[in-house]
Amino acid sequence: MSKTDIISFENVNKKFETDEGQNEVLSGVNLKIEQGKIFGIIGYSGAGKSTLIRCINGLELPTSGSIKYLDTVVNELSEKGLIDLRSEISMIFQQFNLMPQRTIAENVALPIKYKKIGKKQTTAKVNELLSLVGLSDKADAYPNSLSGGQKQRVAIARALINDPKVLLCDEATSALDPETTDSILEILNELNQKLNITVVVVTHEMKVIEQICEDVAVLHNGRIVETGNVYDVFSHPKEEITKRFVKTTTNLNVSRGLYQALGLPEGHRLIRVTYNNENTIDPVISLVSRKYNVDISILLGDIKLIQGKLIGGLIISVEGNEDDIENAYKELKLNIGIEVEVINDVE
Repeated sequence: MSKTDIISFENVNKKFETDEGQNEVLSGVNLKIEQGKIFGIIGYSGAGKSTLIRCINGLELPTSGSIKYLDTVVNELSEKGLIDLRSEISMIFQQFNLMPQRTIAENVALPIKYKKIGKKQTTAKVNELLSLVGLSDKADAYPNSLSGGQKQRVAIARALINDPKVLLCDEATSALDPETTDSILEILNELNQKLNITVVVVTHEMKVIEQICEDVAVLHNGRIVETGNVYDVFSHPKEEITKRFVKTTTNLNVSRGLYQALGLPEGHRLIRVTYNNENTIDPVISLVSRKYNVDISILLGDIKLIQGKLIGGLIISVEGNEDDIENAYKELKLNIGIEVEVINDVE
């Protein structure tokens, strides 16, 4: 483990006993998470992502392999050691798990209730955290008076009461509407910047990864199938499952209804073109059109900013004789940094 790695998985396997026998949920997982980063783990339901994140703080223990937090092997800790570990690796969930009969301030202070910390110091800490999550005026309120987003903010404040080094987020925005999700993600990003806390986000939504994560691991059927910098994964997805996730965040999907409405002529070729920050597509389209005497129509366009870099794309229709269309397609494919794909089937 390098000096900057705060969490590492080494050949981790996890099996559960069921009536039908053993169910392998994690298989050969190797993963490193750098200190101070926001790291995303994405996968569809049943991929094993919740089990994986629970292994980090010992809520689940691996069947084999090892999980390290700094120099500590998590799966070798005693029960007391695991309890102490969870003061440094805190967690929030999809459910807020607030106690309805306690005030917001009391909910936030709950993890340190039985520690030898004075009331004045506790109150000051609670007020500081409520201010940090934008709920300074809610200390004396009760959970049933808060919105879902506000309840999640309380859960975040409570998770920070022990000054953890790592915050685990298990589908923390799944139950929230898009606007509230954005506000929670903004808070997590601010906490990462202000406190230098490592944030590990588990989600099935690529938008969450796109919005705040620096690195990402794609989990499929219990295995890490792709990992890397978010921009690199977005701009050059290698695995089919990753491509499916990336597709959910783009406006370059052609539905059957849209295709029919366009009324494209016989003999056209529909092509998806994507390009990254270092390249621009407009001159290429124009040059290819003139060089091969084909008509190129731009049907759809999309552009987004990830980690300060651009990723763009177009859906184009290429019309002309068959040989010219094929030569134009091959020419487009030769351009470095531009990916070209023929759309054979509309959705």
